[in-house]
Amino acid sequence: MAELAHHAFEGDAYQPQGQTYFDDGREIELLHFIFGHPHLEQMRGNPDKVLEAIDEYGVTEKYLMNIGKYKSKTVVDLILKEKPAVMVELGGYVGYSAIAFGAAFRKAGGKQYFSLEMNPEFGAVISMLVELAGLSNTVKVVVGESSHSLMRLHQEGTLSHIDLLFLDHYKPAYTPDLKLCEELGLVGPGSVYAADNVIKPGNPPYLEYVRSSVASKWSVIAKSKEDKPRGRPDLVYQSKLVEGWEPSGVPDALEITKCVGVDSACASRSYRSELVT
Repeated sequence: MAELAHHAFEGDAYQPQGQTYFDDGREIELLHFIFGHPHLEQMRGNPDKVLEAIDEYGVTEKYLMNIGKYKSKTVVDLILKEKPAVMVELGGYVGYSAIAFGAAFRKAGGKQYFSLEMNPEFGAVISMLVELAGLSNTVKVVVGESSHSLMRLHQEGTLSHIDLLFLDHYKPAYTPDLKLCEELGLVGPGSVYAADNVIKPGNPPYLEYVRSSVASKWSVIAKSKEDKPRGRPDLVYQSKLVEGWEPSGVPDALEITKCVGVDSACASRSYRSELVT
């Protein structure tokens, strides 16, 4: 994949993160801040103005664990380049990414954007801000545990393929959720993944998985006694780190991964048998 450039951090940073930085009422405070904002009418149907208001809250009031405008630029550029028909984000929080990416997704001709969020209160915040931004016809908010939601959407026939997957939820769930998508056939050659927070706080298991060769993945499965999901180790990935910054100005990075093919010849018949039993 071609290099995706980022710019140096500049402008106003969010408030410091602190020890308590989410689910303490600030998400509802954000709604009151936005819907009481003197420029509310200018936000209606304008994704950029809604994002500006969210950033304003983060700068002047309290820290928000959003991807922020610096790292989101990398994903927006990726969306415009790849032109996905279906995009799924795991972890929506207050809707910053759904609005930023949903607007780019719509511009690129995308058909359906799914924002999966476990916390029902956060899901309600996402829905309200997505509607304010005029993206309700593009972004569908799904509340529930990510793995359960992926399986349900697949079983219902609502979700059969993911062109672009954005991972920004519970960090230990990145790898098992990706493996689940592999097993369900939701991802495959051509699919692209963007994983946030791979430096802060970091996600070594995920990086190891998407950077491993097919042979290495089969070797791990042969030695492992872990429960499923085990994924599809025959999928070939090209992966790279794209540096950026948290909205608070702290360095972080995204891992951008593309599935470029299938290497079935690498696995022995016994390994394949173990994968499905």
